[in-house]
Amino acid sequence: MQQPKQVISGHRVTLFQPTQNALGLYLHIPFCFHKCHYCDFYSIVDSDLQHKSRQKHFTDALCCELLAANDQSPLPVRTIFVGGGTPTLLKPHFWQKILETLHKILDFDLIDEFTVEANPETVTPELMRLFSSQGVNRISIGAQSFDTSLLKVLERWHDPQNVLKAIDTARDAGIHNINLDMIFAIPSQTLTRLESDLSAVLALQPDHISDYSLIFEPNTPLTQKRNMGLIAPLPEDAERDMYQLVIDRLTSAGYDHYEISNYAKSSNNPDLPAWGNQCLHNLLYWHNANWLGFGPAAASHMNGHRWKNLPHLGKYIEGSPTPPTTDHEYLSRRDRLGEALMLGLRLRQGVPITWIDSNIPSTDPRHQTIAELKQINMLEVRDQSLRLTDQGLFVADAVIAKLL
Repeated sequence: MQQPKQVISGHRVTLFQPTQNALGLYLHIPFCFHKCHYCDFYSIVDSDLQHKSRQKHFTDALCCELLAANDQSPLPVRTIFVGGGTPTLLKPHFWQKILETLHKILDFDLIDEFTVEANPETVTPELMRLFSSQGVNRISIGAQSFDTSLLKVLERWHDPQNVLKAIDTARDAGIHNINLDMIFAIPSQTLTRLESDLSAVLALQPDHISDYSLIFEPNTPLTQKRNMGLIAPLPEDAERDMYQLVIDRLTSAGYDHYEISNYAKSSNNPDLPAWGNQCLHNLLYWHNANWLGFGPAAASHMNGHRWKNLPHLGKYIEGSPTPPTTDHEYLSRRDRLGEALMLGLRLRQGVPITWIDSNIPSTDPRHQTIAELKQINMLEVRDQSLRLTDQGLFVADAVIAKLL
């Protein structure tokens, strides 16, 4: 694993506070009880009957990796995000060991946000009480839809009614920052059915909502079904109408549309931090800050150096405490600036003009590209920042790709 002490001292290409001097920690727990057909994240179906000791060996390896990284240099972490897989499928006593290890190596007084992803069916009072007592202050629940027929299309097996139970269980344990993950533009979905989904979400009053358009990722069962003609993606104009409906409904309900697919509940609560209910860990990504990944397939980024752990549980366990890594990439300063610009444009506040003027040379052809995109109403300058227009939002990936 790359030594944090060496790379933290390097040159940063970040955008602005509050993430400029932050370090995030990402932990990948790969276990799932079922592989959803749209998901391309590294995960493995876990069964006690088949692999009684697999969770134990994984937990031991993860804790060893964390301890080894900290031995090289103390980790000045401000955010922790645990994804998967289904992290809450891990048994509580293994979670206890992971949390104890984190408390051993980190100063929790410095940690602003600690998020764990959860499937509604795996949110239990025991686990939520453990999380709350050990510093977890945010839960991200994968709801995706409240329409059972649409969940079947995605091969999601949870009961939509259990989303409410999961939220109540987390809040009863003292975890009040709740995100709901949703998906729209699911095959056979209509605007009316999406309207029902949005009404169900808003009735639960989560603090944060992530609502993504369905992507047919390569080599997933859902994409194979599409290629075989078993399901049909929605037309682009229908997807666009759905995206506009999501924006309109959530913003009119008091949610700040702060990133292409993310919405934070507005609040006048003086106890909230400067970023309110926005996801600080994801802001690290969008502000091109640094993070370290632990667990199989976990990605890291330190000052333009990107890499990830090999996506193989067996080799991850065998390689403990320094598992094999892959996909190392060292970005040039020009590429890092382009990436910072690309990520910053995902945010609705955009990229400060002062940052662009200070970091991108006047001879860089991206200035001409920006001018052309402004001319066709894809980019605009508002509040001294370059940002996507409402029209540019609908083709954000294509617009942003022109600036890399």
